[in-house]
Amino acid sequence: MIELSKAAHYVSDKINVSSLKIEEYITTDNMIPNRGGVVDCESLPKAKRVTRYEPGDILISNIRPYFKKIWFSDRISGCSNDVIVFRANDENWNKKFLYYVLSQDSFFDFMMSGSNGTKMPRGNKKTIPEFLIPDFDIDKQIRIADILSAYDSLIENNQKQIKLLEEAAQRLYKEWFVDLRFPGYEDVKIVDGVPEGWKKERAECFFKITIGKTPPRAEKQWFVNGNNGIPWLSISDMRDAGTFIFKTREGLTEEAIKKHNMKIVPSGTIFVSFKLTVGRVAIATTEMCTNEAIAHFYVNDSLQAYTYCYLSNFEYDTLGNTSSISKAVNSKIIKAMPFIMPSQDIIENFSMIVSPILNEIKAKQEMCNYLSEARDRLLPKLMSGEIEV
Repeated sequence: MIELSKAAHYVSDKINVSSLKIEEYITTDNMIPNRGGVVDCESLPKAKRVTRYEPGDILISNIRPYFKKIWFSDRISGCSNDVIVFRANDENWNKKFLYYVLSQDSFFDFMMSGSNGTKMPRGNKKTIPEFLIPDFDIDKQIRIADILSAYDSLIENNQKQIKLLEEAAQRLYKEWFVDLRFPGYEDVKIVDGVPEGWKKERAECFFKITIGKTPPRAEKQWFVNGNNGIPWLSISDMRDAGTFIFKTREGLTEEAIKKHNMKIVPSGTIFVSFKLTVGRVAIATTEMCTNEAIAHFYVNDSLQAYTYCYLSNFEYDTLGNTSSISKAVNSKIIKAMPFIMPSQDIIENFSMIVSPILNEIKAKQEMCNYLSEARDRLLPKLMSGEIEV
């Protein structure tokens, strides 16, 4: 074993912010926990210059290392100061192998062991390079990287297919319900802005809508690992999950559920965030609770596809803003938001086409989860030499 500093070093190169594309800028906020990669950024920083990264670099969030945010770069762009960038020292080190070395739980545990701060711990940049890594020859590094990359390739392919399926569902929704080119539209009159036979009311007129809550954080024993207890959903969980929610970072004990009368929603419930980030939409795959910033739309199977697409396409900016600090609306506004309900035959026809698409998305998301878990179980065994290659 040797120290990480013998294999890789921090990158300090700078790049002008004016030359960056917004979607390619990396901050801790658009890095996905648990080795999930990155999503597009929504804004550039006010600083003139930031750290430059290039293909093959390894980007790691230095805030709250226990979230395990890491990404293997495939392009040239810039990142915030709270993202550390490692680069291989020389050709004796395979870049992808180093990425997998730093993807281990043991590395993030090491970052946490030397971190500073309690509410928002940061890794100690002086001690991180002291992390011990396997001193394998380059051929063995490549073999290990190839094995683990096979899992990541399958995950990436599934994610690409999920994106295409989601786009297909949303295109059909827009054709039928935005452009009003639904089957038989030629023979339907428009009355008060909607096709005849359709209804426009407050959302609460069509659905039972409830709101989640958060037990006092002071009583920490009520919060457990998301694999234990009843899953408890946060807005960041929604951002990272995709269309369907399979798991959450945290769960609640049965004691907390009972004492605080927490609402346990069933599988198939549609979630909508309405604070901090307004308008994230996802579907539950199991019973779970949520925090107070998430509304629960209870739907039957025939309404799920249409309701999910409607809520995903709704322009939440039209609801206004009830907070002077951050973007937010309140639960009354969410319950009273305008909702257009098409005629029963149109709903059924749309569901017949889109429900199978959503089911396929769900299956592919679940496959990605299985592949990630298999890769993460294999990773330490390859690095320790328990499994020879």
